[in-house]
Amino acid sequence: MRKLYILFTLILLVSFGAIGQDQSAMEKIEAAKIALITERLELTPEQAEKFWPIYREYAEQQKQLKSEFQELKKNFDPNNATEEENKKILEQGQQLKQKRLNMERTYTERMQQVVTTRQLMNLRKAEDDFREMLIRRIREQNQDRQRLQEKRQRNDEQMQQRRF
Repeated sequence: MRKLYILFTLILLVSFGAIGQDQSAMEKIEAAKIALITERLELTPEQAEKFWPIYREYAEQQKQLKSEFQELKKNFDPNNATEEENKKILEQGQQLKQKRLNMERTYTERMQQVVTTRQLMNLRKAEDDFREMLIRRIREQNQDRQRLQEKRQRNDEQMQQRRF
């Protein structure tokens, strides 16, 4: 019953508004993610108290690395770059990947001091499931918007035809 409630809450929170439009929607998505992960990992209150600060720090580090990688790719066109520039970008990309791997090792070790390896493996699955669920929901919202727009267009066309 609790799992059903958490899942229902997750879906409700994600579908509440337009995803990504404002800070409130992002906070709701984050709350839904926390609820799902807490449920999937079956965190005790003691574990949750220690786990979530580490996880938030880890997520922030991931965001920073992703941002660094996006910045690296920004304004870079491999077709117009020299061989030297291409090599430099490849090397920097490899360095960022190594940095991410080192970070994952560090945080995995820290998390293992709080949760079991089974819980840690469930974390990866929960993150993947949440991402898939979010993507699916975004696609559904886009399809709903497209259908609504098409319906409005048909209604507008019908109104135009009636005027003549």
